[in-house]
Amino acid sequence: VQLQASGGGLVQAGGSLRLSCVASGRTFSSYSMGWFRQAPGKEREFVAAISGNGDSTPYANSVKDRFTISRDNAKNTVYLQMNSLKPEDTAVYYCAARYRYIATMKDSINYWGKGTLVTVSS
Repeated sequence: VQLQASGGGLVQAGGSLRLSCVASGRTFSSYSMGWFRQAPGKEREFVAAISGNGDSTPYANSVKDRFTISRDNAKNTVYLQMNSLKPEDTAVYYCAARYRYIATMKDSINYWGKGTLVTVSS
């Protein structure tokens, strides 16, 4: 599985961005997908995940009620809609895939994308 994330950029605080991640392969719905982020000097952290059929969507407390994860299995794509962005959301955002089980733990991820930079100015 190869993952290609896009949609990052520079946005002012309070603004919105939508990240997309396209996956290769024919078994996309067998994978839970997740988004993680890594700010400069910090460890990579969990942001949001979605199960293969979309019925489970856990979020980190720091983004709950501001970010929404979704997926389109027909397009092999997972999205992260980010609203009410804050400067502390500035990070490289990584798309991740885990076979069968929910992708909330970075040590359990099977595949990583290359990341897309999100910068939120104050």
